[in-house]
Amino acid sequence: MRSPVFEEFDPASDCDCPGCVHWRRALPHSWAGRATAHPAAHRALALAAAASAALGAGHAVPAAAAPHAPSHRTGVSAGEEPDTPQGGTAPLYGTGGRPAQPSAALELTALTRTEIINRANTWVAAKVPYRMNEYWSDGYRQDCSGYVSMAWKLPGNEWTGSLVQYAERISKEELQPGDILLFHNVAAPESGSHVVIFGGWTDSTRTHYTAYEQTRPHTRRQSTPYAYWADSDQYVPYRYKGVTPQEPGKEAGTVPGKEPAGGTSGAPAATPYPGAAYFGPGANNKYVTLLGRMLVARGAGGSYASGPSPRWTDADRRATRAFQLAQGWTGADADGLPGPRTWELLVTGEGKDVKSGALGPPPSSHGVPGYPGRAMFRPGASNTYVTQLGRQLVRKGFGGFYRVGPGPRWGEADRRAVEAFQRTQGWRGGAADGYPGPETWRRLFS
Repeated sequence: MRSPVFEEFDPASDCDCPGCVHWRRALPHSWAGRATAHPAAHRALALAAAASAALGAGHAVPAAAAPHAPSHRTGVSAGEEPDTPQGGTAPLYGTGGRPAQPSAALELTALTRTEIINRANTWVAAKVPYRMNEYWSDGYRQDCSGYVSMAWKLPGNEWTGSLVQYAERISKEELQPGDILLFHNVAAPESGSHVVIFGGWTDSTRTHYTAYEQTRPHTRRQSTPYAYWADSDQYVPYRYKGVTPQEPGKEAGTVPGKEPAGGTSGAPAATPYPGAAYFGPGANNKYVTLLGRMLVARGAGGSYASGPSPRWTDADRRATRAFQLAQGWTGADADGLPGPRTWELLVTGEGKDVKSGALGPPPSSHGVPGYPGRAMFRPGASNTYVTQLGRQLVRKGFGGFYRVGPGPRWGEADRRAVEAFQRTQGWRGGAADGYPGPETWRRLFS
């Protein structure tokens, strides 16, 4: 009779049962991606197959146990719940590393919200890998609770069961950047327990927020449904007891992104991101005005000829892109349309300002240098490009339509002058509608 063959399998990385937690720590490789069933089921099937071969076809083999399904995973899509086992309380660098200086219990370092978010961003930028038993160069453990300990600059590494001693419970309505959302599973701390840093609301309905968290494979920042992807009703908002109400050197009562009384209008830090639909061609709402005012306050005012307005124009796009480029972003991250992260930096006063002269000349549009786009020449438009266009029309002999002279506000005189110029090019119908496109612009200024 053949002996049963035991084939070893790595545990599924997305299971939180005690056995899987143990095997994740013991084995270097993850089962993730090989199969979807629980590893215990695969182990049982392997043994059953070997036993079946030994007993022969005439002997029935009991069916393998059904795959294990933790109750707290019901309805959760793959990859939505963090696999974040954590260590317990420990000094900086751990017991075997370089110890921290002795400190009093519950020592609190005064931090502004901006400082907390900036500290959290250091791990996002470094993509600190998730390691329950390892410590980053700053001495903090590379798990979810170690990440919060680092952001709050705590004297040591805490865990989800001890972070609350440094915090006070708050409501959802009170949440501000730098607060946390904490789920500590008292019955089974290694099953589902997790903590994330709240970075601000991403929509006006307050159903999503920017979450800073330490999870596999590394630290991340992303829009997250409130309160979390799974176990949403278990997450509790908390605020660090050492948070200070204002930036160092600023007047009392001011918050990042909001000027003192009488200053330039900015935006309150609590103003949530309204959504991408409020920005772009055709948009006309109060958030466009608010965006423009924040951009002006950050050094991008050179894009505006007459100040921000509710109607989205190419000036808003250029100013937004200049701010994005100032942060070092490129490609799709600097497309001139404000996303949640752009909005977050503006309302909190974080990030880098636009340097003087960074806007430069108008970009090439449709291959035509200096052409600012059709949005600059529509009813209600008021900008320097309308004046530039009108003056060139006068030079070309089409100034008879102006009673006073070209100005920044688009009017019927501008349209009729452009139409007359277009007709001299032999264009008719829609090609001579009086609104300058890239070819009209090229011929007019050539």
